[in-house]
Formats: sequence, C-alpha cells, structure tokens
Amino acid sequence: MSAQGGMNNLGATPRVTAQAWSVLLASTLAFLVCFVVWMMFGVLGVELRDELQLNSTQFGLLTSTPVLTGALMRLPLGAWTDRFGGRIVMTVLLVVCAVPVFIVSYATALWQFLLIGLFLGCVGASFAVGTPYVARFFPPERRGFAMGFFGAGTVGAAVNLFVTPQLQAAFGWRFVPRVYAIALLVTAVIFWFASARDPGAGRAQGSWLDSFKVLRNPHVWRLCQYYSITFGGFTALSLWIPQYLKAEFGMSLVMASAFAAGFSLPGSILRAVGGGLADRFGAHSVTWWGLWVAWICLFLLSYPPTDFVIHTLDGTVSLRIHTTLVVFVLLTFVLGAVFAFGMASTFKYVADDFSDNMGVVTGIVGLAGGLGGFLLPIIFGVLLDFFRIRSTCFMFLYGIVWVSLILIYLSEVRRTPITGPAAS
Repeated sequence: MSAQGGMNNLGATPRVTAQAWSVLLASTLAFLVCFVVWMMFGVLGVELRDELQLNSTQFGLLTSTPVLTGALMRLPLGAWTDRFGGRIVMTVLLVVCAVPVFIVSYATALWQFLLIGLFLGCVGASFAVGTPYVARFFPPERRGFAMGFFGAGTVGAAVNLFVTPQLQAAFGWRFVPRVYAIALLVTAVIFWFASARDPGAGRAQGSWLDSFKVLRNPHVWRLCQYYSITFGGFTALSLWIPQYLKAEFGMSLVMASAFAAGFSLPGSILRAVGGGLADRFGAHSVTWWGLWVAWICLFLLSYPPTDFVIHTLDGTVSLRIHTTLVVFVLLTFVLGAVFAFGMASTFKYVADDFSDNMGVVTGIVGLAGGLGGFLLPIIFGVLLDFFRIRSTCFMFLYGIVWVSLILIYLSEVRRTPITGPAAS
C-alpha cells in the first residue's frame, strides 16, 4: 500500500498510513522549531530597542528583517522541494541555518543584526518545504487537515513568547540564539530519522523556470492576497504585540509576552481545525467568513483611548472610552483564531487547484504572506512615529481587510456559493 493509503470497494475514506503520520509529526516539529527561531527578535528586540536606542521604525525593521528572507526563500525552496524532496531540503535547511543563528549572539550594532537576520530568516521558508511534502502523504480528502496540522507549527510564535523571555531573564539575551542554534541541529537529526522519502520528488517537468508559468493563473494572485492578510497579519502582530502591551499597559517583558500568547497560541493550534472546516465546508466559505470576523475585531481594537466631555443641563459629564486588558486579550484571541482558519483554508485552495505543482504555488503564496509579515511591522513603526497613536497598527490592518473583503466579493462571492460543500 502506498503512503497515501488505500480505499476499499465501498468508497470509504482512504486510510492514512503510520508512515504518513510519522512524516506529519516530524515535519510539524521541524516547522515549530523554525518558527521559534524566526520570531525570536520579537522578544529580543524589546531589550535591544533600549540597548541600541532605536525608534519605532528601526524596531519594526529589526523585528521584520528575518521575515523578509523567510518570504523570499519560500519560492525557490518550494520549487526545490518538488525536485529534490521535502526530506532532503528540510534537513539541509535546519543544519545550514544553525550557523547564522549562533552568530547573532556576537552582534553589537543594528546593521549587524539586520545583516545576520537576513540569513537566519531562511528558517521561515521551512513552511514552503513542509506543506507540499506533508500533503503528498495524504489523500485529497484529508489534505486540508494535514496541512492545517502542519501549519499549527506556527505555535512556535507562542513558544517563543514563553521560552525566550525566561531564557533572556535568566542568562541574558546572548544565550538565547546559542540555545536555538543547538535546537536546530538536534531537530535536523530527529527529522531525518522520523521522516521518509518524498513520493513527489523529481516529478517536476521541464526547466526550473518552467515551474513558474503558474504565475499566469490569476487565481494564484488571489490566493496571495488572502495569505498576505492572514499569515502576514499573524506574523506581524506576533512580533508587534509584546512591545505594544509593555507600552500600553505598563507590563514587564515576561508578562507582556505571556499575554501576547493569547493571540499567537490560537493563531497556531487552530490551523488544524481550520483545515478540517475547509475540508467540510469549502476553502472559500472559511476564508470569506473568517475575514468578516477579523474585520469586526480590528474595528474594535483600532479605537484609541478617547475622553469625551458632554455638556448637560446640570453641567459637564466626562466619558472615557478605552480597551481594557481583558477585552484586548479576548479580541486578539478571536483575531488569532480566524487568521488561523484563513491560513489553513488558503492552502486547501492550493491542494485542490494546484495538486501537480504544490511546491511552487506554496512557495509563491507563502512568499506573499511572508512579505506581508515583513512590511507590516515597518509600516506599524512608521505610523506610530508619525501619528503618535499606538492603535494605528490595528487601524491599518482594518483598512486592508476591508478593501480585501470588497475585492473578494467582486471576484468570487457574486458567482460562488459562500456556504455549504458547493463552495469548495
């Protein structure tokens, strides 16, 4: 029986083999560790901001630089995965990236952090390797769940928020990248022995450039749009929220990071749920309704603390509107959940519509999401420096989601059922 399992004569759901589960778990572990490393500047950067005397724009650039390389490298790594197989590409990626991660501990100036960050950011491209690799071990009926489960490796963003502040407080920030470099090497060994040969390796036909002819398909660009919102927004806010909480509510870094996990954790572990929903109701329905919920959450988060003075017959009455910590955590929890659903449903689209070249399309769509994650923290910093209103980051995302909902309605909703299995 192949890795994809067999189907009985009655047309039952194909059985998933033990090998497929082993590949899924090993790949998810590798992606989780990579995501911890990819997001570590979101925590380390808070202390470095004071140490290097950075403004908000420079802080945004510091935290987002690794995201840029992670985005750009998704395209070639996705293509290489189709040609050489996910097992080989992922193992090499883990080993090679351990070097720049270790070197971070010796950096002393902003330009050094930015330069090294470009190289260590390659770990973020592991998503474009694992997604097609895992999907090829599962039947089409289970690929939404499988890719969602693998995508739950973004829980590394929450792990980073718990582990990095503790290591930093106990041993200093320079100890953190050294530990993570060792973790990458150990993970590479575990992954190699727990994974299996990629059944899709070597199936790509023609030259390397021929793989990118799929860019002519307008549907690919729509998927890029969806993922730049969901994954880009998730990545950017995972980097931005710790310092936001520290400044807005006067928390310590450890406490701010723990509360920020209220956004990162559901945005990670619920991807498998989002994949299952996409399998059942269709990728379009999950994406459409998820963005509506995100739009509502961002509207509420965007409102800055405001004082009103109301003149009545008996004098003046003061009214203060602001988002409390409890409300903030609840809203970001919901926002993280719907972003997770959107990330999973986007790659359900990919598996359904581009099964013959999933590696390339995954790389293209992942590139769009990564670029969103790179640009958004920088934009957040520029807006904060210019307007001096802390909630401008949510205002900007609110506008993006609003425009995107209009575009999705014009391109899909008017011609596509948005509920039920027909949406797929």
